[in-house]
Amino acid sequence: MQKAIIIGAAGRDFHNFNTFFRDNQDYKVVAFTAAQIPDIDGRKYPAELAGSLYPEGIPIFAEDDLEKLIIEKEADVCVFSYSDVPYNRVMNLSARVNAAGASFMLLGPNDTQIKSNKPVIAVCATRTGCGKSQTSRRVIELLMEQGLKVVAIRHPMPYGDLVKQKVQRFASVDDLAFHKCTIEEMEEYEPHVVRGNVIYAGVDYQAIIDAAENDPDGCDVILWDGGNNDFSFYKPDLLITVADPHRVNHELSYYPGEVNLRMADIIVINKMDSAAPEDINQLRANIAAANPGATVIDGASPIKVDDISAIKGKRVLVIEDGPTLTHGEMKIGAGTVAANKFGAKEIIDPRDYAVGKLAETYRIYPNIGTLLPAMGYGDEQVKDLQATIDNVPCDSVIIGTPIDLNRVVEINKPNTRVYYDLQEIGQPTMTEAIKEFVNVHNLKLSKV
Repeated sequence: MQKAIIIGAAGRDFHNFNTFFRDNQDYKVVAFTAAQIPDIDGRKYPAELAGSLYPEGIPIFAEDDLEKLIIEKEADVCVFSYSDVPYNRVMNLSARVNAAGASFMLLGPNDTQIKSNKPVIAVCATRTGCGKSQTSRRVIELLMEQGLKVVAIRHPMPYGDLVKQKVQRFASVDDLAFHKCTIEEMEEYEPHVVRGNVIYAGVDYQAIIDAAENDPDGCDVILWDGGNNDFSFYKPDLLITVADPHRVNHELSYYPGEVNLRMADIIVINKMDSAAPEDINQLRANIAAANPGATVIDGASPIKVDDISAIKGKRVLVIEDGPTLTHGEMKIGAGTVAANKFGAKEIIDPRDYAVGKLAETYRIYPNIGTLLPAMGYGDEQVKDLQATIDNVPCDSVIIGTPIDLNRVVEINKPNTRVYYDLQEIGQPTMTEAIKEFVNVHNLKLSKV
């Protein structure tokens, strides 16, 4: 029996354990490590989820302690299990593991993807912040136009009580409060429920797919709404990968985004309305070299705002999606595009006014620049986000996040939201692709 440590970030790591290790008597998982997300170490993967081989559960430690853990736990192998990481960082971790004496493992789709008895469309990406959310929304709208019942399943974000989060179902905005969702979770779940489709998430993705396939509102198609640039937890019948020309070449240098690029049936080149032509052309060349058989759909994410007057001529604070700015490394988002398009006088740099956890975020990710990441993984971060917004001397606030932050924090300044959806350019189109999918799987109008 080999002793294993799973290197993770509260998501893929738990899924890899559940699908490959939980009942595998050839291995004993002696620890998880945690990184990328604040305050997720120092707890346990609970016995209730870990199975009969782990009656005491499994401890979770900080990734910084990896070498010490390998020696103390006498680990034979370490399994890298999180996403949106540059290749040099993956291999740096491999070197640390090997130098401590252990082997380094990456688990692939054959060992970790679950097969559904419903047709599955997976929406994945080459990086965080490419535009998976608006692509997923577009796919769901097209399926619903066909009269089909769509159940979405989101990549995990289990930052709270893992036992209570085993299977989560969201059918209304009230469910977000019931499950005590963080800002990051609300940003992913709310756009689905307000459009009238159910979304599931949680920890145990076999139990989740069992529930989703038998959802009380009906289920014709499963839509996997991926997180970061991870590959799907379910075996897809159609894989759509979103690529970003603003970060050209990252699709060939970040793990596991290149996996999604190479496996994709459809690749969406998003944000073409705001990207440089030379970057778009380079991305096309990279796609042609890595996956010449994929259908390429050109796309844009045009923006609209509630109140242009809150931007034009104003000194503005721009708030963007947190993970997109942090480990996603984006320098602009929808709020920035709106500020430039609608004539903001100045984007105020919030860094000197950040407090607590927000100030810490800027220290960890010094390249965020003059934008405020909407960090809200816990009550303390939400409180610090509120205080930081209050501190910034601006005329108004541009909310570039997928949800209205006014429901979470009290913004005592003029503000406006930015909205964005996927818009296909020319042909082929997503409409054509979804109609073909419906025909291939002989999907029929749901009974009303």
